[in-house]
Amino acid sequence: MPVSPLSVELLASTPNALSLIYAAFRQCYHAGFVADMWPRLVEGAVDREVQADFVRKVLESGHDSPIEHASFTFAVAGISRACSHQIVRHRLASYSQQSQRYVDGSSMDYVLPPAIAKIPEARARFEAFMDEVGSAYRDLKGILEAHGRKDKAKEDARFVLPQAAETRIVITMNCRALLHFFHLRCCQRAQWEIRALAEAMLALCKAELPAIFATAGAKCESLGYCPEAQRFACGRYPTREQLFRPAEEQA
Repeated sequence: MPVSPLSVELLASTPNALSLIYAAFRQCYHAGFVADMWPRLVEGAVDREVQADFVRKVLESGHDSPIEHASFTFAVAGISRACSHQIVRHRLASYSQQSQRYVDGSSMDYVLPPAIAKIPEARARFEAFMDEVGSAYRDLKGILEAHGRKDKAKEDARFVLPQAAETRIVITMNCRALLHFFHLRCCQRAQWEIRALAEAMLALCKAELPAIFATAGAKCESLGYCPEAQRFACGRYPTREQLFRPAEEQA
């Protein structure tokens, strides 16, 4: 049962995403019908940088609902069940996750937390327990099969699998949902595993659609200050209280 590394790949994104978002924004402010301009957009009659600049300026005004028309689909491996439980709390998304009912966990891979990995005695205990889990799973599966559960044995044996068990999942989010996801999960307060996932997804989004994601990330990146209370701030940016406190208090 080896340690599983994080892997994130972009499977698909909305074709002509920038032009689609540009067209959606234009429809909000344009008297005509954007379907009439669509062929010209696809053919490149309007320079992509002109489109990107228009989109960026409208986004800066706070109008962001049209970016929901474009989406990204990721294949993710090497994350724990603990991490996937956090991911699926982001409801404006679609998920297809590897099933422990149908996939045999006898040779379960797992995720090793860095804080445990760097302490030899903690790592040894963790890995010993993972071996115990694997043995218990195999024993239970075999006993259940011997008592007639057959293909159903996996769905009962899985109850001993830990949150560290590796899972694989396909995730689709629209751009607006992704920005919200990055706001929360790229923050230093986010748990280390989902933050690593969010940063890997963000790098792919930035490369694919910089007009939307070039400045994306934790909330502080766009705000210029930390919106958290002082006791939760990481120190990278001043907190709102520090930035906006009365001048007499700053003196």
